[in-house]
Amino acid sequence: METALVNLTIGACAKAAGVHVETVRFYQRRGLLPRPRRPHGSIRRYGQADVARVKFVKSAQRLGFSLDEVGQLLQLDDGTQCSEAAELAALRLADVRARRADLERMEATLSTLVGECKARHGSVSCPLIAALVRPSCA
Repeated sequence: METALVNLTIGACAKAAGVHVETVRFYQRRGLLPRPRRPHGSIRRYGQADVARVKFVKSAQRLGFSLDEVGQLLQLDDGTQCSEAAELAALRLADVRARRADLERMEATLSTLVGECKARHGSVSCPLIAALVRPSCA
């Protein structure tokens, strides 16, 4: 990296990437972001490539990739191994679809139970509480 591009403190790097300083440190501990060397008697300096890498990690996390999977994607970042990246993405997509189906089932069950609760009046037992007591609903 050119010297002019490597003059951000860890705080400035974190701010530019939209994360906290502890996030940058955590990514370094996880091996997702290299720790810049510290010139004798000076502080570590970060560059735009470091900011871009932190943003990449955050973007991948927003898509549901675990930090281990992000590490795998970072190993493929030369752009020539698209099929391997696609395999990781396909696994993530399958997981997202399964979770979405679970959420849709949960939504339907809760919607039904809320409707039953609203239809009940007086001292009649609550359908929601009764359903939660039955293990088959959980």
